[in-house]
Amino acid sequence: MDGLDAFVLARIQFAANMTFHILFPTISISLAWVLLFFKLRYVKTQDEHWMDAYQFWVKIFALTFALGVVSGITMSFQFGTNWPGFMQKVGNIAGPLLAYEVLTAFFLEATMLGVMLFGRKRVSERMHTVATLLVAGGTTLSAFWILALNSWMHTPAGFEMINGQAHVTSWFEVIFNPSFPYRFTHMMLASGLTVAFLVAGLSAYRWLRNERGAEVMATLKTGIYLAAVLIPLQIIAGDFHGLNTLEHQPAKLAAMEGIWQTQKGVPAVLFALPDAKARENRYEIAIPKLASLYLTHSLDGEVKGLNDFQGKHPPVAPVFWAFRIMVAMGLLMLAVSWAATFQLAPWKKEASRTLKPWQARVLVAMTFAGWVALVAGWYLTEIGRQPWLVSGVLTAADAASQVPAPRIALTLSLYLTLYAALLVAYVSVLFHLANSKATGGKTSTNNLEDGPNVVNYPANYLTGQGAVHA
Repeated sequence: MDGLDAFVLARIQFAANMTFHILFPTISISLAWVLLFFKLRYVKTQDEHWMDAYQFWVKIFALTFALGVVSGITMSFQFGTNWPGFMQKVGNIAGPLLAYEVLTAFFLEATMLGVMLFGRKRVSERMHTVATLLVAGGTTLSAFWILALNSWMHTPAGFEMINGQAHVTSWFEVIFNPSFPYRFTHMMLASGLTVAFLVAGLSAYRWLRNERGAEVMATLKTGIYLAAVLIPLQIIAGDFHGLNTLEHQPAKLAAMEGIWQTQKGVPAVLFALPDAKARENRYEIAIPKLASLYLTHSLDGEVKGLNDFQGKHPPVAPVFWAFRIMVAMGLLMLAVSWAATFQLAPWKKEASRTLKPWQARVLVAMTFAGWVALVAGWYLTEIGRQPWLVSGVLTAADAASQVPAPRIALTLSLYLTLYAALLVAYVSVLFHLANSKATGGKTSTNNLEDGPNVVNYPANYLTGQGAVHA
C-alpha cells in the first residue's frame, strides 16, 4: 500500500468495512420475513416440514445477525477515527438517526431473537410467532433509519447551517428527503432478491444431494417464486430511482451512462472504456437515442454530460462499470428465476414438474448472486456521490482525519485479513449445514433449547460410530 496517502487509505478502509458489513443486514432483513412466512404456514397447516424449514433457516439468521452487528460496530468507530469532520459538521442530524436505529430496532431484534431461538417450548405458539414478526419488523425498521441517513447524505433537506454546523429545521423533511422513498424501496427489494437466491441456492444444493423431501421442495419453491416476483418489481423501482437520480444527482447519472457531452437524443452505452483524460469513451457500443428515451421519456430529451460538472463529478469508470454489473446481474436473475418457475409451473404434468439437474446447478452457482448485485449497486451509489460526503454540504476530503497513513494501512490490512477469514467461514458454515441435512444429519428440532448443539452431524462424520455432537 506504499504510495497511497492517508485520505485514500481511509476511504479504502471504510469501503472495505462497509462492503463486508452490508452483506449481512441485507440477508437478515428479508430472511426474517421468510422465517415469518415459514412459521405462518406451519401454524395454518400444521405440516412439520414448514417448522423444519423454520428451524434450519433460523440458525442461518442468527449467524448472519451476529456478523452484521459486529461489523457494524467496527464501522461506526471509523466515524471518530478517520472521519471526525462528518460528525462535527452534520452530527446533529446523523447522531439522532443512528440512535433511533439502536433504540427502536436493534434492541427489539436482539431481544425477540432470543425468543425465536430458545423460547418455542417456553412460550405459546402465538407468542413465538409474534416474536418472529417483531424481529422481522425490527430488521425493516433498522433499515429505515439507516437508509434515511444515507439518503439524506445524497439529497439533504430539512436543515440549515449555523456557525458551520447543520441544524434540523424539519425532521420530516430530513427523514423523507427526496431520494429516500426510491432508495428504501430499491434496497428492500435488493434484500429480498438476495435472500430469494440464497434460499433457492442452498435448497438446490440439498436437492442435488438427493434430499428431495417436503421441506427442501417447499424452501426451493419459496426462493424461486420470490425471486421471480421481485425481480420485475426491482427493475421498475430501479427505473424510478434512476429518474430521481437524474433530477437530484445529474453528475452521478452522467457517470453511470458514460455521457460526456450535454446533448439531445443521448445513446445508451452498452459497452465502452471511459477515458477520463481524453474525456471520451473508447470502443463504444451504443444504441442511438435509447438513454434519452428511458431517462426523459422522449427520444430527443436532453441529458447533461460530465463536462458540465468538471471537478465536481465522481470517477467515471468505477461508476460506469458498477452500474453495468448490477444491471447484468439483474437480467441474469430474471432469466434464471423465470426459467425455474416455468419448470415448476403447476399447470405442467407432475412427472415433468421438477428442476433439471443443470438448472439446480445454476441455482447453486447463483446462491450469492444477490451479493454481487448488491455490492455493485452500493459502489455505484457511494462512489457516485464523490467528491461529496454530504452532497453540497461536506466533501470527503474536508471530513478526513489527520491519522498518519502507516497507521491506517496497518488497521486496513488487519481488517481485510479478518474479513476474508470470516467471509470464508460464513459461506462454509452455510454449505456445511446444508450438507449435514442432505447426508443424513438431523437439525435439532427443539429450537436450541436443549443446549448449544446446533447440528447433529451425520454418522461416521468423525468416528464412524453414531452421531457426533458439535
